[in-house]
Amino acid sequence: MNIEVLKSKIHRVKVTQADLNYIGSITIDEELMQAANIIENERVYIYNINTGARFDTYAIKGEKGSGVIGLNGAAARLVQVNDLVIIVSFASMDFEQAKTFKPTVIFPKNNHL
Repeated sequence: MNIEVLKSKIHRVKVTQADLNYIGSITIDEELMQAANIIENERVYIYNINTGARFDTYAIKGEKGSGVIGLNGAAARLVQVNDLVIIVSFASMDFEQAKTFKPTVIFPKNNHL
């Protein structure tokens, strides 16, 4: 039996841009993606702390060290610049393996490590 478990988490980062006219996704500072073990095009879930909105999209790399967190396309309607969000991804794995798996969780300060 496989179950889904938390794989990666970027806890409490600030939305720096929202672009309704960009092709949908979330742009994340490449440094944050690497630290959280998130790869480009990976499905991620966004939890908006300010509004309670929860949605999913896919990650794209933003400029390394920029602190960018940008919601694009339809997702831009679910955030405002300066909202705090949590970004998570999950992995499917064997039940026994999941018991000992340790997710990667980061706590950036001002959108930087």
